[in-house]
Amino acid sequence: MKPDVKAFFHKPTYTVSYVVSDPASRKAIIIDSVLDYENSSGRTATKAADEIIDFVKSKELKVDWILETHVHADHLTAAPYLQGKLGGTIGIGGVVVSVQSTFKGVFNFGGDVPVDGSQFQHLFGDNEKIEIGGMTLEVMYTPGHTPACVTYKIGDAVFVGDTLFMPDYGTARCDFPGGDARNLYRSIRKILAFPPETRLFMCHDYGPDNRAFAWETTVAEQRAKNIHIHDGVSEEEFVKMRTERDATLSMPVLIIPSIQVNMLAGHFPKAEGNGVSYLKIPLNTL
Repeated sequence: MKPDVKAFFHKPTYTVSYVVSDPASRKAIIIDSVLDYENSSGRTATKAADEIIDFVKSKELKVDWILETHVHADHLTAAPYLQGKLGGTIGIGGVVVSVQSTFKGVFNFGGDVPVDGSQFQHLFGDNEKIEIGGMTLEVMYTPGHTPACVTYKIGDAVFVGDTLFMPDYGTARCDFPGGDARNLYRSIRKILAFPPETRLFMCHDYGPDNRAFAWETTVAEQRAKNIHIHDGVSEEEFVKMRTERDATLSMPVLIIPSIQVNMLAGHFPKAEGNGVSYLKIPLNTL
């Protein structure tokens, strides 16, 4: 089965969101949406999300699911906004509860912030399958970048989140809380065990060496050309490379607002007495 895949590239965060649809039933899934956010002012906008809405309506699609591959640290999700406009169930991998538990402490959230994943409407189990029209959504846990990362397989299309990048950019960092380079290696090898022609869709691209932005590749191309984890790279070699590389990286610009919002399924913190929501900035911790 070959689903229709429409990509939306968000240049400010180098994020790729997807609308995946079944041509026969017109049912659709949205994966890794973006809410525009201006870090210097704390203002949000819905330009990127509105492009998705316009596309869905123009194609007369019915959105069944709005999915996250993980709790993103580099952009805010637009899932609640999209759900309000298009419907659908917001879902993420079940290990999100561990991410919530970790960052509830980092941001000193009170007892009114549950860490049971209940902000999401559905928590996927490993190897869970769901029928969406004529499509079958298969969920595979792929920890490493974060402990809660999942990969979604829909027919011949696989959505890998931040686990992999295009072959000339390599693989995801593993230095966030709960990240693990050894787990990432094993997760990627599971993805690369799919048939060679399987289409792989990235969540980000940065256009190294000024090449045009790209986000679709194949298992065969990754196995032959990925600069970090092509065939022949051992687990020990990868862990050494990834650990040393991660030690040189700075934190993503939007990590503080992104995690606070995304761990709550895109919902802002409860408004205070003046009607305004506030995010926290923990000093000397991250």
